[in-house]
Formats: sequence, structure tokens, C-alpha cells
Amino acid sequence: MYLRDGFPGQRLRVLPRPLVYAALNQPVLGRLLVTDAGYFPRASAHGRSRPQGAPEAVVILCVSGAGVVDLGDTTVRVDKGSAVVLPPGVRHRYRAEARDPWTIWWAHVMGADVPEFMTAILGDPANPLIPVRNIFRSALALEDTVQALETDETDASLLRASAAMWSLLASFASDRLRGPAGNADRIGLVQDYLRANLQTKDTVTGLARMANLSTSHFSALFKSTTGVSVMEYLQRLRSARARELLTTTDAPIGEIAASVGYEDPLYFSRLFRRLNGMSASEFRRAQRGADVDPVDDEPEHRRWS
Repeated sequence: MYLRDGFPGQRLRVLPRPLVYAALNQPVLGRLLVTDAGYFPRASAHGRSRPQGAPEAVVILCVSGAGVVDLGDTTVRVDKGSAVVLPPGVRHRYRAEARDPWTIWWAHVMGADVPEFMTAILGDPANPLIPVRNIFRSALALEDTVQALETDETDASLLRASAAMWSLLASFASDRLRGPAGNADRIGLVQDYLRANLQTKDTVTGLARMANLSTSHFSALFKSTTGVSVMEYLQRLRSARARELLTTTDAPIGEIAASVGYEDPLYFSRLFRRLNGMSASEFRRAQRGADVDPVDDEPEHRRWS
């Protein structure tokens, strides 16, 4: 016999259905709305069985103990430091482990953005288990969610809950893109190196060696983690630093180009225009409030095509 709630020290908030329906028709809350949220400490005999699934997506974060979740035909164990995300309308069942019952933060969410979050977070819809890189940050987001609903049921509080939940779901999606912790640490090491060494002349092969990966594996893993190639990533870092220097200093453009790793000012100008949609001098004038001269600072025949 499962217990739905009633655990000593628990926190629980459930919005009334009329309020849920009204909120979902509002411009912002209709995108992502937290309808239920809570905290169940050492929830012995806790469990739920939903043969038809729930109308909301269900998020469960385990901060101690353990539990088991069945989603369709998949069964996963949920240990401390992991989470599960159960999509709306999918048959599921979950329960605390008998010998070491879980302590969980949890929430139910609805709204137009939920399907896209499910796709971004789960990857494999049959596996609801989410690797959580920062359990403290995730628990804080859910605590903020609960606190917002405990305050009152005004739109302001509902928006605070939505903001905290959006942050949590986005972090889950980000962690999935970064891949397993070991691979992410290797790519993160290279990212840190590039951020600190904008003038580097290292090749992709050299950076792959730094990550202790083959060049092909490193290139594929880097792109799957960041969404861009290694060289595109470095170009964007350099462009961001150049924009900062163009805005905050009077340094000549050639000097700025050299400071971010480009010995050829013309090549820098071409890349800057491609990434920013305008020349470096146009960007500087725009940032300082001057009218932008439509004429480029390069001769017509030398412009980037």
C-alpha cells in the first residue's frame, strides 16, 4: 500500500484546478506553470501508480536514500544525486526503497513549453533517469519553487515558481548536451584553456591530445557538447573579447585583432563581419551612439564574401 503524502516534516502545495486553467491562459504562465510541488523527507512507503500517466510532467529529485521508477516498460533505480522526469500521459509508477526510503523534492509542470523541454531533457523518451551534475543547485531550484507557492497563489508567486522551474529544466537539458561527466570534464578542460588563451595557435589535434582523445572523437564530442566546431568556438570567444575591447577602449583595430590572436587585421575584419553582421569600426561607432556609416572600413574589392 503506497502513501501519497503525510510524511513528518513534509512540505506540499497543490494549486486548485480553476486557478490552473486560468493561469494556463495567461501569456507567460501558459508557457510553463508549476501546478504541484513539495518536499518529502525520508518518505517511507511513499509511492504512486498512474496507469494513464499524469496530465503534467513530473520531476522528482532524490537528495538522499533511494527509490524505483517504472516508466512504461523501463525500470530505473533512483539514488541520491539523481532525478527522473516523467512526461505527461505516460504510464508510470514510483516508490521509495523499503530499506532506505528516499528524500525527494518534486514538482508537476504544465504549459506550452513542456513538450520541448521533454525532448531536450530526455533524449531517449524510454529512460527517465537524469544525471544531475549539481545536486545542491537543483535542490535549491525546487526549494525556491515550493517557497514561491507557499507564499500565496497570486500571479507574482506563480511566476516566481515558474522561473525557478524553468531554470531547473534548462539545467537538466544543458547537462544532457554536455554528455557523461567524464567526457564533459575533458571538453570543459579544453574550453577553460581556450578562454584563458585566446592567442593560442594550438591545432585541433593538439587540443585533442590535451583531452586525451583521438582527433576525430574529440571533434565530434566537442561539437555535440557545445553545438559548434572547435575553431568556431574559439572564433566566437575571440569575437566576444574583441567586442568588449572595441566598446571599452580606444585601441586601434589592428591592435585589438592581435590581442585576440589574429596577426592579420584583414582576416580579423572578415571574421568579425561574418560573426557580428558589421565591421569592427561600425560596431565601435554603434556602441558609442554614433550613426553607423554604411561604408565598410575595408575596400570594396577586399570585403568578405
